[in-house]
Amino acid sequence: MGATRTPRGKWIEEGLRALVAGGPEAVRIEVLAQALGVSKGGFYGYFRNRDALLAEMLDTWEYEVTESVIEQVESDGGDARARLERLFAIAAADDGPVRGTTADIAMREWARRDAAVAERLRRVDNRRMDYLRSLFSSFCPDEDEVEVRCLIAVSLRIGNHFHASDSGRHSRAEVMALIRQRLLD
Repeated sequence: MGATRTPRGKWIEEGLRALVAGGPEAVRIEVLAQALGVSKGGFYGYFRNRDALLAEMLDTWEYEVTESVIEQVESDGGDARARLERLFAIAAADDGPVRGTTADIAMREWARRDAAVAERLRRVDNRRMDYLRSLFSSFCPDEDEVEVRCLIAVSLRIGNHFHASDSGRHSRAEVMALIRQRLLD
């Protein structure tokens, strides 16, 4: 019986963890293999080189934070407010090395130094905004108000990670819940 091969997705996930921890320079085949507890030879069964891994990391991230999230939100149906509530819950879950806020921030940092990544990020942000517009516009007839709500929702996802102040008499979670509720009013 042969040795069990490390799945392709594990290499991608570990690459995203390395990206979050140290930027694209930290995505090194030897380091990933060590983190996975395998030899680097298995890497070449899936990827021709590091650039191929980086490209698949971007593909995975883009799909997981756009289409996969939208599919998950849409799967249970309901009106736009119910779908927005599900979307906000998914965003609040801060789900690991692919969907988590830290992955989003790492991609934004990488995009500052790489035009191709910046274009990918722009595509992701545009897809997110388009989806939010489709939901908010179903119950908010003012186009300007729709745009404001969309930008607040997206900015909250990223900006909340950087905000260090106390939230006054409310916990951060309570304030976030209040903001989400106001966006749905």
